[in-house]
Amino acid sequence: MNNKKDKNRKYYSIRTGKIDGELSLNLEEVLELFRNLFESWLYNGFFQQQFGYLCVDKGYVPGERGLPLEKAIVLEVRKPNLCPIETACESYSEDDLFDVIEFLYDYISYPRKRYYHNWSDCGWHCDQFGKIDRDAGVTEYREKINDILKDYHGGYSLSEDGEILVPVDSGLKPLLEAEVIHSDVENVKSKVENAIKKFRRYKSSPDDRGDAVRDLADILEYLRPQIKESLLRKDEKDLFELANRFGIRHHAKGQKIEYDREIWYNWIFYYYLATIHASLQLIDRQSDSK
Repeated sequence: MNNKKDKNRKYYSIRTGKIDGELSLNLEEVLELFRNLFESWLYNGFFQQQFGYLCVDKGYVPGERGLPLEKAIVLEVRKPNLCPIETACESYSEDDLFDVIEFLYDYISYPRKRYYHNWSDCGWHCDQFGKIDRDAGVTEYREKINDILKDYHGGYSLSEDGEILVPVDSGLKPLLEAEVIHSDVENVKSKVENAIKKFRRYKSSPDDRGDAVRDLADILEYLRPQIKESLLRKDEKDLFELANRFGIRHHAKGQKIEYDREIWYNWIFYYYLATIHASLQLIDRQSDSK
């Protein structure tokens, strides 16, 4: 019997349309769910590769990091009040929670081999970790963390790089998740993906979002020779005029800088992102016609 749950499975009330399935968690509820997950991972040894464990016979057995989790988190996150996580998390702020989620992402790994030390109910001792175990641990970690965050204040998420991303309007999600169809991974595909992460990063500054807009403008500049045949000359010029006139791509006299960056950056980012996808489709169509 296969006990693995289908991720797309909907239970009766949602499946029959009796409820819409929308859920809105507050911070207290998210912290409780996070604590349950953390205690499970801690009990099952998911952090022992890096931080070691306590044994009633041997005392502290260090991991690869050389420090217990409680000391490592103080040094790296620079906050003294986050541990022990299983009790301290009850009073976490949103920033505290997101700091800890990102920190644990960097150090979790699935134990390939373990045994239970019965003496004084000591607990699980784990060894034999490798890259495949790190990847398995990260995959489970992201899936379960994102199951919680998707219902918190509009839908936060943990990226594949281990960074908290802010919610986006549901109508814009398809644009953010659309595949970048281009053979040049370094100059197009990776740059688009990095610009999206930079723009959506939790508490990113206006400068960060401006950099993301500039990155997209640079991608359009890179694609410019390829889209000349597909776009009218005036349309092509207008694309870059927006960034050049409003102090995004160049620092020049006469540029307009007195504007609400929060609103304008949000609009121009999605405008450029949509334009990149449209341009790539036009380039692809040109290639097919030739």
